[in-house]
Amino acid sequence: MPEEIQKKEQLLQLFTNMTGNTQIVEPMKKIHGTLRDSDAVEREIALIMRELLDQGIFKTKLRPIQLAKLICAYHAGKNDTEIARDLGDEKLSKTVARARVRMKLFRELDFKMPFDRFKMEELMTSGKTMKEISEELGISPSTLREYRHVLEAMIDRDMDRYIERIKDVMEDRDLTEQMTTSATKDAFGESIDITEAELIDIT
Repeated sequence: MPEEIQKKEQLLQLFTNMTGNTQIVEPMKKIHGTLRDSDAVEREIALIMRELLDQGIFKTKLRPIQLAKLICAYHAGKNDTEIARDLGDEKLSKTVARARVRMKLFRELDFKMPFDRFKMEELMTSGKTMKEISEELGISPSTLREYRHVLEAMIDRDMDRYIERIKDVMEDRDLTEQMTTSATKDAFGESIDITEAELIDIT
């Protein structure tokens, strides 16, 4: 057996005896910390929503876990119909829209009112009925209610502390995902570097 090959085999055997490994591959390092998947995030948000609903600040027929899914889907860029479909019933789109607005998850379309917003606010405090106001603005009473919900949500402060807690969960989720991706890439890169170095040493 040529001396060079014999030397390689001796080094490989020495490596095996010392490490218990038969292959010269550095295992990927564990990523420390709690890695929270989407289900865990939804559960955490659902707990906040349950607390909010129990306080009577927010009323909706959607359950806490559905509201949590709504929030996550909104941040994922889904529209109200898509969110309703995810919740199991496309007919829930209006319910989704009202809940979304109540939680100050606004869309650009929420503010595209076919009338002067300030005129609506003035009429709302004039003592006129919703039917009279809607007729003067040239819209249906149901549409008027939707815009009223937007304006009320904008100035409402009762939910602010809950919304901030939800934002913290979402931001923490985003940070965790970024750190996980970065750590995985770093660990993989370092593993390759170590493996290449050891192969060079042996060969």
